[in-house]
Amino acid sequence: MLTGKTILITGAGGLLGSKVTASIAAQGAKVIATDISISGMTDKLEKLMDIQSEWLTLRELDSTDEQAMKAFFSTQTELHGAVNCTYPRNKQYGNSFLEVSLDSFNENVSLHLGSSFLFMQQCAAQFLKQQAPMSVVNISSIYGVVAPKFSIYEGTPMTMPVEYAAIKSALIHLNKYVPAFVKDSRFRVNSISPGGIFDNQPEGFLAAYKNETHGHGMLSPDDLTGSIIFLLSEQAKYITSQNIIIDDGFTV
Repeated sequence: MLTGKTILITGAGGLLGSKVTASIAAQGAKVIATDISISGMTDKLEKLMDIQSEWLTLRELDSTDEQAMKAFFSTQTELHGAVNCTYPRNKQYGNSFLEVSLDSFNENVSLHLGSSFLFMQQCAAQFLKQQAPMSVVNISSIYGVVAPKFSIYEGTPMTMPVEYAAIKSALIHLNKYVPAFVKDSRFRVNSISPGGIFDNQPEGFLAAYKNETHGHGMLSPDDLTGSIIFLLSEQAKYITSQNIIIDDGFTV
């Protein structure tokens, strides 16, 4: 579905980003994969694909660094799509709501939402420069759509960070703002909102989470890549400013 297209993936060394990179490459695309660490990205990707492929380019890039992001995009001639899988956060991220300081909240919003704004801004500038179709995909969350179900965290050291909910809901609105500003049918911005992704969470949490779904429970990154590929493809060429929820009924 993506043969001949050049797709940028930021955060390609992460749990989801690495799977997205491998899946998009398997669809015949030329992939530019970026992350803050080349070695970390290589470690993840070499387990999933041939990292020596001529269709894969690895670049070190800090998505929170405005000058670095602008410099990177200035070197691009044509991008047909871009997927933002980054997840920057500080060391205090994950504290319970009443323990979150204003400074920490602001820092996490700046890191995650701020870098996402920068990513979309530079994608828009890239489109205006190249004047060729471009599809942008963001990763939001079910908790950008509905309030957290705090009961599923009971008995675990986990919580749903307030910063995460604020950031992911804001991303859904930026999906609308950015293409409305550009106002060109060839430039599209959408997002997916996954349910929980399995990452060896406590058994009690996994059971409680599964009970809120229609039976599948936590997702794997492989459950999400198809929707991303669809949004990047010509099959979705007039879909824009939308948010696809993938959660096996968790938000129903």
